[in-house]
Amino acid sequence: MAVYEITPEEQAELDKALYDALNPLASAIRSRETGLPTDRMWDASPVEVALSVLAAWKALDGEVKRLTERAAVTAGSYGASYEQLGAVWGITRQGARKKWPGAVSRPAPATAGNSALALFGGTAELVQSPSGGWGWTGRGADGASGAAADGAPYATAEEAAAHAGAFLKEHALGGDQS
Repeated sequence: MAVYEITPEEQAELDKALYDALNPLASAIRSRETGLPTDRMWDASPVEVALSVLAAWKALDGEVKRLTERAAVTAGSYGASYEQLGAVWGITRQGARKKWPGAVSRPAPATAGNSALALFGGTAELVQSPSGGWGWTGRGADGASGAAADGAPYATAEEAAAHAGAFLKEHALGGDQS
């Protein structure tokens, strides 16, 4: 299992980067609240300044949560499971499912991985690869065989079906069916 903890040196660099990113935001928030220029942020009581900094951290926290969800959804779209997402986050599979509902799509039933298409007197079979992409193989009414280009699976079954349908139309008996 991978270790996702950071070293003390990485922690120090991260702290510095976060504070460097936070200071302009805290100054802008303080400036909006007071009407003073951002370079006069510190010309206030320590409580007011600290509250402006806290407001900036709240904004940053919201952005981190949004970007974290985007990363979880991206990992799920590439095939990561809730168990894997939870392991990275230090929570259970169930916790990951609750934290990022919809990040991992449920696998389709085994019978849904392939489906047949019959058009223009020919047939094509849509096939889902283990990576989740879609391809097709077909035989037109004129006897011509065709298949999706190697190395370029389609993202959806509908896209593969459209290409297969275009092939079947092109190889219908009697020529072009436009």
